[in-house]
Amino acid sequence: MRTTLTLDDDVATALREAAHRTGRSFKAAVNETLRAGLAAGAAPAKGKRYRVVPVALGGVRPGIDLDKALQLADALEDEGIARKIELRK
Repeated sequence: MRTTLTLDDDVATALREAAHRTGRSFKAAVNETLRAGLAAGAAPAKGKRYRVVPVALGGVRPGIDLDKALQLADALEDEGIARKIELRK
């Protein structure tokens, strides 16, 4: 099959050098390179499986009811604001 390709200058130079180095024609170097690239892309690389190892971070502090998390968040925010106000004085 005959087709026209527009190659970047660096790619064309590398292909000419590969053809010269191996003693093959430019056409053979292009075909060989394309086949190798297509074969590498056809078989996806299988990477190492990623695993997450759970770590215990401790329990809930005594006296804290997680059912009332919004109240807890409000109380913590109020404490933070009060601390900032105290630092300004």
